[in-house]
Amino acid sequence: MRFINPKIDFAFKKIFGSNQNTDILISFLNALLNDGEAIIESLEIIDPSLLPPIVELKNSYLDVKARLNDGTFVIIEMQVLNVQAFSKRVLYNAAKTYALQLTMGEFYRQLRPVIALTITDFEMFNDSQDVISRFVFKEKRRLSDYPQNQMELVFVELPKFQKGLEELETIADKWVYFIKTTSTLNEVPQIMATVPEIQKAFEIANQVGLTLEEFNTLQSQEFLIQDQQGSVALGREEGREEGREEGREEGREEGREEGKKQGQIEFTMRLLNRRLGQLNPDTQTRIGELSIDKLENLAEALLDFSNAEDLTAWLQANSQ
Repeated sequence: MRFINPKIDFAFKKIFGSNQNTDILISFLNALLNDGEAIIESLEIIDPSLLPPIVELKNSYLDVKARLNDGTFVIIEMQVLNVQAFSKRVLYNAAKTYALQLTMGEFYRQLRPVIALTITDFEMFNDSQDVISRFVFKEKRRLSDYPQNQMELVFVELPKFQKGLEELETIADKWVYFIKTTSTLNEVPQIMATVPEIQKAFEIANQVGLTLEEFNTLQSQEFLIQDQQGSVALGREEGREEGREEGREEGREEGREEGKKQGQIEFTMRLLNRRLGQLNPDTQTRIGELSIDKLENLAEALLDFSNAEDLTAWLQANSQ
């Protein structure tokens, strides 16, 4: 028996993002947000792409968005790569979700709370070994709550979770273990199968149940992630080397940045060629003129491209 990797975008959405299996997401959220208490009784999963079409706003990058029975919105993102300014992106997505609740003529009192749940396959907070961290608005000195504390950021850092099967105690432990290790298992551990929703998640994650199209999509995303991981490491090393060489003549900082950008350009071109085929010279030139931040954004956005027109539209929106 082989299982798909829940850390891959397609797999995460398949397991947690279906309105036909909301019991899985309810169990998952109650475990991570409410210490296992059954506070969330029902929810509606919303397609994250169904946001108001505002050209100026970036892509949301969200994996799952849900509205809970009390009206609270929960946005969930599974992030494998530690890309530049990722912590700002989390805050941006939470603020955008909060603000876009209202349309013309609606009142602030209609705003509902937003919880941004972010699961990372890398460490974000070096000052703590807590697997789960929660951030809310507090008064800086007294640490008292803001009167309308309607935004919460919750982070789950997978590398900090070191428990083995025999050490799993809470349902939160089991869900974190599921996300971190499922792709390495060949059977459902008995201690996990005692939770019906986790057993059901394993059934969905079984590769045998995938269609050929789903399998190809999953494999394509896995290859892209592997390329990204390798290229990020290569780009950093090339950036350091380039910085060392050019730093002797024109300054180390400038050399590092130029080397890093060149590595990112080559990496992004390789992904695009694999996804869309050989790019024309004009498009390659436009991509080479992008900043490092936009090159990294493009490397993620291309996962959703179906044809060259998608790339052209993205460049038109992001080349200014």
